[in-house]
Amino acid sequence: MQVILLERVAKLGQMGDVVDVKAGYARNFLLPQKKALTASQANIAGFEAQKAQLEAQNLETKKEAEDMAGRLDGQQFVVIRQASDGGSLYGSVTPRDAAEAATEAGFSIDRKQVSVEAPIKYLGVHNMFVRLHPEVSATIEINVARSPEEAELQASGKSIQELAAEAEAEAEFEIAELFDDIGAAANDDDDLAEAAGVDVDENDEETSEES
Repeated sequence: MQVILLERVAKLGQMGDVVDVKAGYARNFLLPQKKALTASQANIAGFEAQKAQLEAQNLETKKEAEDMAGRLDGQQFVVIRQASDGGSLYGSVTPRDAAEAATEAGFSIDRKQVSVEAPIKYLGVHNMFVRLHPEVSATIEINVARSPEEAELQASGKSIQELAAEAEAEAEFEIAELFDDIGAAANDDDDLAEAAGVDVDENDEETSEES
């Protein structure tokens, strides 16, 4: 099926190109999203008549997208989720979650603009991609954590494995200190008992001498 593109479409072509696509792709995506028109003589003629206007609109929207990309690219957004001790999420973080987190932070983003290379099923900092315009995109970071405090630690560059190792080391240190305190207290008791025994012996000797 032939269509005429109304905007740049990745792997297909630029605005104004007449390209061959599968009928299902055209009917289910390109035509309803108004990214293309069927390449009839009437539509081609109509496009040529409006080409200058469409190109001007495209430049304007592209400029706006570039402005937002400059503010959005590299931003990190926190998503709080429950997870196991090993860091596996009870579920996954989706483009919708990312769009909602970005929108709450003041960026107007639709979930359909967000994509991710693979489902996010673990704690940590993950990249997602935001298509702001056919020719403009930005990369954002999604910091998935169990608490705001954990998110801050992850933002500093520590992985969930490092955080778990630090927590385990801290727990072992506290246990070791506890045993040291118990040992020190026992030694103090022994010293007191020994001192008390010496006093008793000296008193006994004095008593013997007097008698």
